[in-house]
Amino acid sequence: MKLVRFNNPAFQFFNEDFNNILKNIDTMYPSKHQHSLAYNNIPAVNVKEAEGVFHIEVAAPGLKKEDFKLSLHENRLTISTKKEQSNEEKTEQYTRQEFNYTSFQRTFNLPKSVDGEKIEATYADGILNISLPKKEEVKPAVKEIAVA
Repeated sequence: MKLVRFNNPAFQFFNEDFNNILKNIDTMYPSKHQHSLAYNNIPAVNVKEAEGVFHIEVAAPGLKKEDFKLSLHENRLTISTKKEQSNEEKTEQYTRQEFNYTSFQRTFNLPKSVDGEKIEATYADGILNISLPKKEEVKPAVKEIAVA
């Protein structure tokens, strides 16, 4: 919706060019959300519930299973990783050294129905899969009462 409309062709030309620049700005300067792990250190997570188990999927491509640390403390599951890389290139004329540091930490409050002793995690194809089995529900015992 335009609040002001210019009938002057010079202004109309300027507006069309400016609008085209605005439309193409994402291709010229990619935004943060297109490279989530590089800029925003919190990867995408899916949480699913199935019968008898919860599943957590963490999208973290480019890492190894050794890079992850999972800990459980008072029904809080913490997923974290720290990865450091350094590249050094030496020639007769210059030395170039680059450092890259990637880390994230994510904590989930688990329901009391999760059995912390049976939690399992696997990492394949850039996805960390965590299986959180539920405790077997204790069924109340049926007690028969004798009529006196």
